[in-house]
This record gives sequence, C-alpha cells and structure tokens, in this order.
Amino acid sequence: MAHAAGLHYARHAVINRHINPLLLLLLNPTVPSAPSTQIHRPIFSSGGRPAMMQATTAAAAAQLLTDTRRRPRCSRARLGATRLSWPGRFPVQAFAGQCQSSAATVTHRFSAISQATSPRRNTRRQCSDDQSALQAGCSEVNRDQHGYDVNRFEEISQDVSKKLCAFYQFCRPHTIFGTIIGITSVSLLPMKSLDDFTATVLKGYLEALAAALCMNIYVVGLNQLYDIQIDKINKPGLPLAAGEFSVATGVFLVVTFLIMSFSIGIRSGSVPLMCALVVSFLLGSAYSIEAPLLRWKRHALLAASCILFVRAILVQLAFFAHMQQHVLARPLAATKSLVFATLFMCCFSAVIALFKDIPDVDGDRDFGIQSLSVRLGPQRVYQLCIGILLTAYGAATVVGASSTNLIQKIITVFGHGLLALTLWQRSRHFEVENQARVTSFYMFIWKLFYAEYFLIPFVQ
Repeated sequence: MAHAAGLHYARHAVINRHINPLLLLLLNPTVPSAPSTQIHRPIFSSGGRPAMMQATTAAAAAQLLTDTRRRPRCSRARLGATRLSWPGRFPVQAFAGQCQSSAATVTHRFSAISQATSPRRNTRRQCSDDQSALQAGCSEVNRDQHGYDVNRFEEISQDVSKKLCAFYQFCRPHTIFGTIIGITSVSLLPMKSLDDFTATVLKGYLEALAAALCMNIYVVGLNQLYDIQIDKINKPGLPLAAGEFSVATGVFLVVTFLIMSFSIGIRSGSVPLMCALVVSFLLGSAYSIEAPLLRWKRHALLAASCILFVRAILVQLAFFAHMQQHVLARPLAATKSLVFATLFMCCFSAVIALFKDIPDVDGDRDFGIQSLSVRLGPQRVYQLCIGILLTAYGAATVVGASSTNLIQKIITVFGHGLLALTLWQRSRHFEVENQARVTSFYMFIWKLFYAEYFLIPFVQ
C-alpha cells in the first residue's frame, strides 16, 4: 500500500514537473507579467523563430519556478489528508490532443506575425538598395563633372597658350629684342658715373622703352594687316596669314598699341621721345598703308630709307637726347660713342633693309613689289650685304684701336674682330636657293645687330 502510494506520487510529480509547464507554454504563449513590447521587440529585431522560442521559454520558465515553489507545500498539505489518484489512460490522450492543437495555434500565430513583418524588411532592404544606387549615381555624376572640369580647363589652357604664341609671332620678336637692346645701349651712353643711376633715370628709361615697344608693335602689326596675301606666300606662319588672328583682332591690337604709345609719350613730357614716336608713326604708316603716295615698301630706295632712318638715326639721337636732356637735365652734346653708334647702325640698318627682301622675293615678285632683290637678284644683294658688314666691322676695329683706355680698346678690337670672323665663316655655307638657310642667315644678322649694341658703350 505504501509502495503504490509512492508510485502514484512519483507519477503525479512527473506530470507537474514536465507536462504542466508544456501545457502552460502552449495554451498561454504570452506571459501576462511581462509587457508585450519587451517580448515582441527582441523577437522581431533578431529576425526569426529561435528568438521567439527563447523569449517564450524564458517566460514559461519563470512561471514554472513560481508554481514549483508553491506546489510542493500544497502537495505536502494534501498528501497527508487526501489520497492521490492517477487520472487514467483516456484523459492523457485528450491532454495530448490539446497540446497538438495549442502547438498548431502558436505556429499559425508566428507565421502570421512573420508575414506581417516581412514587407517591412523588404521595404528596408529596398530602401538600402535605392540609397546605395543613389550614392553610386552621385559618385558617377561627380566623377563626370570633375572630368568635364579638367577637360574644360585643359582646353582653355591650350587655347590661351595658342593665342599667346600667336601674339608673340604677331609682335615679330626679333624686332622687339632689337628695340630693347638698342634703347638700353643708347640710354647708357649719357651715364658718366654710378651716381647717375637713380630712380629718376630708371623711370625715364622705362617710359622710353615702353613707348618704343608699343610703337614697334604698331608698325609691324600694320605691315601684317596690309601684307596678308603676300605673307601667305612669304611668311605663312604669321598669325594673320595663318588665320589664327582675324583682321578685326589685328586692327584692335594695332590701334590699342598706338594709343598706348602716344599716351606714355605724352605723360612723360619728353619732347625728344615724342618726336621719335611721331616720326616712327609717320614712316611706319607710309611704309605699309595702301594709299596714293604711300606704300613705300614697293620702292626699294624708299623702303630702305624708312628702316635706316628709324633704326640708325632716330633711335640713337632721339633716345640719347631723351636721357641726356630730359632725364638727366644736362645740355645736349654729341659724344664719340653716339657718333660711332649712328654711323655703324646706318650700315647695319641698310643691310637689314636689303637682306629682309631676299626670303620674300617670290611673293614680292608676284605682287609687284620692286625690291632690290627682285631687280638685281638674291645672290647679288647677298654679296652686297656681306661686303657692307665686313667694311663696317673693319672701321669699328680701327675706331676701337684709337681708344685711350686699354680695356676699352681690347674689348672693342677683339669684339668686332670676332664678329667679323664669325660672319665670314657663316657666309661660306650660305645658299640662296635654300629658303631655310636664307631665313636662318637673316636671323643671324639680327643677332650680330644685338651683339653690336653690347660693344657700342665701350667706344669712348
């Protein structure tokens, strides 16, 4: 009897310990003591069935712990007063059926909740994909914009570079260098000591140089405007002949630099400088402009006279007077170096005026320009130019040897002798039929012209 009662108690304990918690779990999946937000949030934030089961199991375990603490006292109390009995076979089968029904209900609820939350996850995933695509598109647009800006900057840089190169050629740089070196050399002739190099002298020199450069650009630019068709044959690389500058651009540049030249001259208040600018303007215009009694470049003598007068006489006398009389405020008096510079540059300017027509003989002949090269032929004009230069160098050597200063004597004699020797060596390889060599030799004459201005201040 005691053995049967103990077996019955053990069965009842098994039911209380294992079956009752399952029934509580299946029939009441949501624990009332815990707020729904605390249970549902971890379930759906973790995104699956394991989280839900863990939360529900935890709640059931808490409930089981409470029941377990209470039931043993109740069981002990009933154990002595009431006889426990096993319910039998059929109630257990009914209990199993209820468990299966409750499990199916819980599964249905979980499926419904999962389907309800699935659109949210799809929507978040789609938003994330759209945001990634938008960021990729913005990055692509930024790269395209950056590439466009870089390409645009390169195009602008190349266009500016081309325009500057065209303007450089428009100014005829060999004449610009000649003007700079010539005016600098002549401006040094009135200087007697280092005390003469003051800020006032520098200002006067820069005024004269700026005005002369602007007038130089006006003269060469005007000549290009009236020689576009000729330059297409003789000098196709010039900007107007090549089409890099329009005629309107050429006119704008010519007028602008003419106004600048006269503005600087007027502001300086120097009479010699203004005389030099006016004479250069008149002779440069008469040399190029196509009008009655003008276009002096058609006639060899008049063309040579224009270049000789400006380069040999006007530059030497006018700018010397500007520095001596206007800047230094000294009485005008001719010096040995001034006379030598004027006479020597007369020979050099005549050579430049004659030799420049040798490369242009074809175009001049087609357009009726009767230069000396067209009349006498390039070979004879070339020989005449070489003879004039060698004679001038011989005379300069004699003048240098007569100097009383030993250092000046050595520099002038040795310098002119070296230039004459270089000219002779170079002339032996000259070919009139080779256009490239003719142009190269013409630029070589300009280099001799520059070098002479370095020697002139030593002739005292």
